[in-house]
Amino acid sequence: MRRTRSFENEELNVFQAFTDLMSNAFMILSFFLILALFHVNNLNRRLQSATPIVIDEKSGNFTFVSKSAALTPQLRQYILTSVIPTIQNTVKNHDIDFVQIIGHTDGAEISSVGNLDNKIETVANGRENVKVLSPGSNTDLGLMRALAVVQEIQKTGQLPDVKFRAYSAGQLYLPSGKLAQIDRTDNDSRRRIEIRFIPPGRKSALTESP
Repeated sequence: MRRTRSFENEELNVFQAFTDLMSNAFMILSFFLILALFHVNNLNRRLQSATPIVIDEKSGNFTFVSKSAALTPQLRQYILTSVIPTIQNTVKNHDIDFVQIIGHTDGAEISSVGNLDNKIETVANGRENVKVLSPGSNTDLGLMRALAVVQEIQKTGQLPDVKFRAYSAGQLYLPSGKLAQIDRTDNDSRRRIEIRFIPPGRKSALTESP
């Protein structure tokens, strides 16, 4: 009789130990599952597209000198106090491969001879200031203005690890992202700089709406 009770107690102890083991294993698996979900959610958040920054003339706060890439004191101040902190915050909270600066112009014709074919590389490499460039087209002018913004940001030294890419869309796209029709008028609603944040592996976003 005592042996039977001892055997039953042993079976009960083994079952309880097995139950405890399974319970602990379930808790450990649940913990790792929660960690994995947290990691995935955090990764998804970092890979989400960040809101672009649009600097336009229509607001009346920022203008470009006609047919020039010179930045006004107001625009320089805005880049320092608003654009750079926004880029810092975005890069911190998103997985960003590079920052794309796109210059957009209106369709008013530029009837002059440009020098970008001879000078663009030295300006892009920072060996010369964008002021040495002369536009021969709106495409040239858009690129010059994008480069001017890149140089203004980089000279502060506040974003040393951020890669910038300057592009020009010329007069090709409206603020809505739609392809523009022929319009040779002076139009401040079309002159703008777009700053876009490009995650790894993403293609150029020139045609996307702001």
